[in-house]
Amino acid sequence: MTGWLAIAGLGPGDPNMVTPEVTAALAEATDVIGYIPYVARIASREGLVLHPSDNRVELDRATHALQLATQGHRVVVVSSGDPGVFAMAAAVFEALEAGPSEWRDLDIRVLPGITAMLAASARAGAPLGHDFCAINLSDNLKPWGVIECRVRLAAQADFAIAFYNPRSKARPDGLVRIFEILNETCRDDRPVLFARAVSTAQETLRIVPLPEASAEMADMRTMIIVGSSLTRVIDRAIGPILYTPRSAS
Repeated sequence: MTGWLAIAGLGPGDPNMVTPEVTAALAEATDVIGYIPYVARIASREGLVLHPSDNRVELDRATHALQLATQGHRVVVVSSGDPGVFAMAAAVFEALEAGPSEWRDLDIRVLPGITAMLAASARAGAPLGHDFCAINLSDNLKPWGVIECRVRLAAQADFAIAFYNPRSKARPDGLVRIFEILNETCRDDRPVLFARAVSTAQETLRIVPLPEASAEMADMRTMIIVGSSLTRVIDRAIGPILYTPRSAS
């Protein structure tokens, strides 16, 4: 049996946001590997082995997937959102580069998904309608000083900024510092979107001016999008629309 490895994005949470390509790969898989809550989204069936693991063992998970595929298994490594955005695709390729040469002959595919910033942006309107960047606020794999530098430079460049992993129990105060940097740099009332658990039954959206944004408004299930100086709010009785015009003029 010829093995293969697919690195798949399960989207933000709603099963309707899983692509047909990912659904087809899961139907053919013999093994599904991923972080515990993501593997829990996969229905068990005869002939399928589920391999859930902890959040901080990405390289071990990637190595396991490559080993199984080499042995002839049809393996799907799952991530939420898109696997290429702060997720497992890069970890698999890091393991591939460091591993045995025969791994490079494997059939390896990356199957894109709807990542959190796009789902959140769509729910609110189009805050990423012009130039934007994405920054992961977790300091597990990079120094906090690098994060602060990138946030400051992105604000100086007047990007809309999508923040992943904004606040956890292990680092409750980092987001406080991020809002300090943004207020020091931007010095305006640009809108900030807090989009929590988008596409699930727990979904909430909240838009506040930057000076009113606080760390307590977010947790690890929250996507934060800070607008540029051009980002606007259209007030409506049925709920506001947040968007950034396509022109910078």
